[in-house]
Amino acid sequence: MKKLFLSAFMLIGLAFNAQAQDISKNALGLRIGDNDGFGGEISYQRGIGSNNRLEFDLGWRNSKDVDALKLVGLYQWVWNIEGGFNWYAGVGAGLGSWSYDKNGISDSGAFALVAGDLGIEYNFNEAPIQLSLDIRPEFYLNNSGDNQFREDSFGPDIALGIRYRF
Repeated sequence: MKKLFLSAFMLIGLAFNAQAQDISKNALGLRIGDNDGFGGEISYQRGIGSNNRLEFDLGWRNSKDVDALKLVGLYQWVWNIEGGFNWYAGVGAGLGSWSYDKNGISDSGAFALVAGDLGIEYNFNEAPIQLSLDIRPEFYLNNSGDNQFREDSFGPDIALGIRYRF
């Protein structure tokens, strides 16, 4: 058990000390995904170091009965894998609004969210294009009156991103 714990600790330390390639100072594009309805986000990334960046996403979601607009900000750590591939993890928060309309019953409101982020990206050498695939678990607090997490307060936002790096 001691060896397993020590091995896991060393592996985690190695992952956090892995050398990251220089990330782009700026990247702008789209993040297309699904979180209780298909939607898209305008995505902007701003490098703030050799392996850290900020990401801001302005998105919309719509499903059969619910529409939502949200703004999310994330702080991300980026690690180089090899050959243009990076993986990244991050944390962040956001705000948004929603509206519901089904069978003549309508409601709307606002929400706040906290989020994690885990993904992989590929940066092309031949062109300033970045492709990414990530999952962003989001936990919502809304203004429904009780302000408590309920079973529908979690959303695993999975998306494919394409950005222009500059």
